[in-house]
Amino acid sequence: MSAPPLSAFAGYGIELEYMIVDRETLSVRPIADRLLGKGGETPRGHYAWSNEVALHQIELKNAQPDAALAPLAADLHAEVAAVNAALAPLNACLMPSAMHPWMDPATETRLWPHRHAEIYRTYDRIFDCRRHGWANLQSMHLNLAFANDAEFTRLHAAIRLLLPILPALAASSPFQDGKFTGLLDTRMQNYRTHQIKVPRTIGGVIPDAAAGIADYRVKVLERMYRAIAPFDPQNLLRHEWLNARGVIPRFERNALEIRVFDMQECPRADLAIAAAASAVLRALYESAGELTLGTGRLAAIFLKCIRDGEEARIDDAAYLARLGCPAARVSAAELWRFLIEAHLQPDPAYPTHWQQPLRIMLEQGPLARRILKAAGREPAPARLWGVYGELCGCLREGRMFEGGHG
Repeated sequence: MSAPPLSAFAGYGIELEYMIVDRETLSVRPIADRLLGKGGETPRGHYAWSNEVALHQIELKNAQPDAALAPLAADLHAEVAAVNAALAPLNACLMPSAMHPWMDPATETRLWPHRHAEIYRTYDRIFDCRRHGWANLQSMHLNLAFANDAEFTRLHAAIRLLLPILPALAASSPFQDGKFTGLLDTRMQNYRTHQIKVPRTIGGVIPDAAAGIADYRVKVLERMYRAIAPFDPQNLLRHEWLNARGVIPRFERNALEIRVFDMQECPRADLAIAAAASAVLRALYESAGELTLGTGRLAAIFLKCIRDGEEARIDDAAYLARLGCPAARVSAAELWRFLIEAHLQPDPAYPTHWQQPLRIMLEQGPLARRILKAAGREPAPARLWGVYGELCGCLREGRMFEGGHG
């Protein structure tokens, strides 16, 4: 008999995606199968390593939900160390952040060729995976449990409300093709259109409100499956993971999976962001407040945060009120400072685990801002190599990247 599903905030799942690069040149190395074998999954007790669409990517995750986020930071750092140890004889290592700064996906992408390869080939045939937004992106996924229809509906509404400002804290992708794009979250800008050939699979990234599980299945999943059917006659993609919205229900495991977090420089930073988001979401979920707001209004805030990160100006008074913020106009950094002080600082884990990484993010900006400060807006290739080499060191040593120290 299977265990009953966990209630909201009783279980957390974390997935961290990294790129494998050459230790000297920092260019991508398509060798994930050398670590994972052809099966694409390496169980490691409570944790697991698994493949992604491209051979230079690898995902680390807890195999079962955890009751608390704090212990995961050290454990996932240990998994990073184990991967780096396995890569060392191949003169390779893991690189953090959400995009490789100079990878050319059109020429450098090698799709996963082993187990489930037909799925990746189908994705490639329909959407062209050899481009930014597919082969050059790394994100953290935060999975939050729900036990029933009522929990799903309330939790989905809370997540939907918070999605627009997540890039202001988590953006880490200012460079593409060796150049500053003008955006702090270039990964999310690419992600917004990576499945646009079949718009029903992604919507506007910010999902529409859902009245419940049955409503979601009918209005989102069934319409999505009908839309993909002409492109996928074998039904290889007729699964809930085809859904590419910023948060997607994983009904097979009773979880809502949030996909809007750029990867950070070390697991402690990723988990600090997950803790901040989870604390705010729990407060929203448990409040008696109204959580619904029009998708267009949420998307407008989202686009500002993709572009400007913590400097985005938020002047939608109704949005701020729903988050409990009394101001009529704030920067995204000011809003996050308010939310963290109100909802995460009371957590007993805050001083030990989350205070230092979040202080750096709030004082110096998200990782993208710190990368940009260190590299400059028009970096020479050697400078960009130096900054991203320092990021590899941060991941290896489990420390934060501070602007200007790259």
